[in-house]
Amino acid sequence: MKVCIIDYGVGNLASVQNAFALLQVDAVVSDKADDIRTAETLVLPGVGSFEAGMNGLTDSGLIEVIAEEVMVKKKKILGICLGMQLFATTGFENGEFAGLGFIEGSVVKIDDTKENIRLPHIGWNDVTVVNGHCIGKGFKNTPIFYFVHSYHFMPKDIGVVAGYCDYGGEVVAMMQKENIFGAQFHPEKSHIDGLQILRNFLSC
Repeated sequence: MKVCIIDYGVGNLASVQNAFALLQVDAVVSDKADDIRTAETLVLPGVGSFEAGMNGLTDSGLIEVIAEEVMVKKKKILGICLGMQLFATTGFENGEFAGLGFIEGSVVKIDDTKENIRLPHIGWNDVTVVNGHCIGKGFKNTPIFYFVHSYHFMPKDIGVVAGYCDYGGEVVAMMQKENIFGAQFHPEKSHIDGLQILRNFLSC
């Protein structure tokens, strides 16, 4: 299976590529439209702010080709951390910014007014799998994943949610809408459970 990890200047690229290598999957890191078009599956990683992510995609000139492959040709895509957030309609980090609009919803700051809630949310957290989506299959026990974020995705349709974590309330940790998959955590840093997420994505 040909996997293209999209390079738009704000990704955690090498560790994502190494995680696929552990699954004996040869994933190419690329900022070229032709590699995106010829890949069977796409990965949109990302660290940093929503604004920086969208600016990176805009500057790369890749938004149109990504949208064509995902929304028209229905190619599978996995968004990781910021990558998942960029699927939203709108992001509200340091202002209001339009996202890719692949999944209707908004990205807002985690409520840190509650006791013992600090931002960014950094570290390991259990995830409760819900709604029976393919991305959440195959876990004998409650999976645990590594998170680094201060904002979270609030989808309009809660049916796309595949898993929640508890951080001062329910925070969407996984999503799936048809061919569009998202992980708020970093599967590439989450050991066995993280690799299971990548296996699920590849096989769904």
